[in-house]
Amino acid sequence: MTRMPIFLAVCCLGLLASRVLAADAPKPANDYPTATRVDFVIGCMAANGETRETMLKCACQIDAIAGELPYSTYEMADTALSLQVTGVGGRTGLVRDPPPIKAAIESLRRAQADANLQCP
Repeated sequence: MTRMPIFLAVCCLGLLASRVLAADAPKPANDYPTATRVDFVIGCMAANGETRETMLKCACQIDAIAGELPYSTYEMADTALSLQVTGVGGRTGLVRDPPPIKAAIESLRRAQADANLQCP
């Protein structure tokens, strides 16, 4: 009869430890929102053809990029590139020249080049 309380205590400690460890676990590096992934694939398909093969290649590319770049870097670079294309009243230097933005854009371009090699 004395074994039951010890067994319950060990089980409770195990559950508690697993919850603490799960709470402290880092988020995966490729925590891109689904909408961001879909936007990428739709844009990629619009530029490269709307076939199933293109869709698979585009999906592979965003997965490869997500595996290489944190979402915050991707978001900064994508936003800056979008503003450069659409313009910000003739002041594209504001979203092109700051060193953190330049670094994010360079990182994104490297990740895109790697993705092109990884995704046939």
